[in-house]
Amino acid sequence: MTESKRVLSIDVMRGITLFLMLFVNDLNVAVVPEWLTHRPAGYDGMGLADWVFPGFLFMVGMAVPFAVQNRFNKGESTHKIVLHIIIRTISLLLIGVLMLNSGRLNPDLAGISKNLWAILMYVSVFMIWNRYPSSLSWRALVLKAPAVLLLVYLIFKFRSGTEADPEWLVTGWWGILGLIGWGYLAASLTYLLVRDSLIGTAMVWGVFLFLNIINQLGYLQTLDPLRPVFGIILEGNVPLLVVSGLFVSLLLRKLKQMPVRFIVIVTVLGISLILLGFFLRNWFIISKIKATPSWGAICSGISVLVFVLLYIVIDKFNIRRWTDLFVQAGKNSLTTYLFPSLLYYIIWSLNLPFFFYKNSGSASLAICGSVIWACLMLVIALKLGSIKIQLKL
Repeated sequence: MTESKRVLSIDVMRGITLFLMLFVNDLNVAVVPEWLTHRPAGYDGMGLADWVFPGFLFMVGMAVPFAVQNRFNKGESTHKIVLHIIIRTISLLLIGVLMLNSGRLNPDLAGISKNLWAILMYVSVFMIWNRYPSSLSWRALVLKAPAVLLLVYLIFKFRSGTEADPEWLVTGWWGILGLIGWGYLAASLTYLLVRDSLIGTAMVWGVFLFLNIINQLGYLQTLDPLRPVFGIILEGNVPLLVVSGLFVSLLLRKLKQMPVRFIVIVTVLGISLILLGFFLRNWFIISKIKATPSWGAICSGISVLVFVLLYIVIDKFNIRRWTDLFVQAGKNSLTTYLFPSLLYYIIWSLNLPFFFYKNSGSASLAICGSVIWACLMLVIALKLGSIKIQLKL
């Protein structure tokens, strides 16, 4: 979206969800209160960590109409936009799979330490997908070419498992960025298919909810051969979270001149989704790990209500002074999310006692330490953006 038409609450909520993702991922779950952490697969309920990533997926969907429409406004054809969507999706899937597998590497089989492999992988990703200034186009090529070769080398170098049973990369659940990639693909193609139609978008959302339900009931076993690649789409849960954001974004665009009406409608929608989730709880427990429809509906409802609250504060009443750091994190979301992972591996490889707060046994110290870590990562991402280190897929 252009700066003049930018809805600031979208960037702020994306930044807040990123902050919370960094926070909950850093927590020592052994000492902090359970309500901050992910609940086990068989547990009927959810903690803060069980909403945070769905909240980000919701924001991915909200951004789609603005991003696609900007491309149309620049004169790009539908064919070119579809190509961009596919390339971006594949990039997210690739990085997600590499991140997922970084912890699986067997140093003895691969001939390289786990930390060094991960550091080189992240450095390659930053060099390949960085947004270089147009004035440095030839220098960008000089940086990207060896980074591509290095990444290919690391992929073929990767080995996991044991000497008797060696393994290579697995797609598994695709990793966080992979899930974002599948969700982004679903929302983008939905928007290209139905454009600004609220009814069409709601119908697609209903299809994904239906898929989520019948998959949980075990009625999609005939499609098991497709699951290694298209399992996330077939399960329906990730797409319905993203398409719920797409629906709210379309409402916002249609009612931008009637903010009070938008607030009322979206508040009712958020409450209705939460009630739907508790209704579905009669058949499906609320579980992130199992990706149940009750969990998906409740997370969508929470995301809707959090967004409308931010919209009221930021865009309706113009209370914005506190938002700067979150706005910049939201605009530079991929860098904000990936750089901490690179920093983790650097700290671990150097055996620096940076994460002392995790080992203290004190819940207060663990929480404060993770809050400071997440804040520090947002500040570092801001500084990286100022020196033109900004990932763009």
